[in-house]
Amino acid sequence: MRIGLLGTGPWAQMAYAPALSRHEELDFAGVWGRRTAAAKELADSYGVPAYDDVDALLADVDAVAVALPPSVQAEMAVRAARAGRHLLLDKPLALTVEEGRAVVEAVEAAGVASVVFFTTRFQPETEAWIAEQAAAEGWFTGRAQWLGAVFSGDGSPFAASPWRREKGALWDVGPHALSVLLPVLGDARRVTAAAHGPGDTVHLVVEHIGGASSTLALSLTAPPAAAGAAVELRGATGVTLLPESSESAVSALVRAGDALLAASRTGRAHACDAAFALRVTEILAAAEELLDGGA
Repeated sequence: MRIGLLGTGPWAQMAYAPALSRHEELDFAGVWGRRTAAAKELADSYGVPAYDDVDALLADVDAVAVALPPSVQAEMAVRAARAGRHLLLDKPLALTVEEGRAVVEAVEAAGVASVVFFTTRFQPETEAWIAEQAAAEGWFTGRAQWLGAVFSGDGSPFAASPWRREKGALWDVGPHALSVLLPVLGDARRVTAAAHGPGDTVHLVVEHIGGASSTLALSLTAPPAAAGAAVELRGATGVTLLPESSESAVSALVRAGDALLAASRTGRAHACDAAFALRVTEILAAAEELLDGGA
């Protein structure tokens, strides 16, 4: 499968380009970016063409990997799907429900495969743990803490990201937490409470359709010494913690590429497809509405 990369920012450089070049069954076919010079620099470093025109790249590939800000991603994903190209996307899918729904509708209309890269879902240790807990019954409650130091540490390449500055942890690391909780505790019936914390920190309480509840603490302004992610589940079988993963984001993204290939070949949707990412977007939007109402 020939795949092109849309985007030239830090995540494209750190994760997407290395993963696409490393993947044994994906043919990394070129780079398009909103900054022509950056696209050429990134493409040259991997010996692939740089494209000035995104439609020219779409004409030359079977799929695209998108490493762009969420609103730009949504627009480009719709464009690529309508061109019949499979989609390897990043979280969050979009920053509004309307934008996310447009992606899902375009994917369904075109009959293309979609996989959204929720990192934890593609790491072997955590993927196996999620599957094991999802098969169990009797969960009572869950607790997720996803605490980053993007805005409080020194030198994060993501600190200057305009959409992260505007939307904060809710939209950046919130998708990660939900991607772990939802397959185990079930879809969210509603977000019952949302409150602001220090900096961009937010605290959410979610009621799940199976009867369990969960709490989420999300931040990009945690002290560096306090940063990290943890998920705890409590239920009839006892207490269990999300294991740490030793796998890099690049390796996890290679596995996401495997998932895209499988979905495109079989026609079976992956668990982390655009429809799932839209549901995450809907939950985040509901939480944001509560936060705005309580501001």
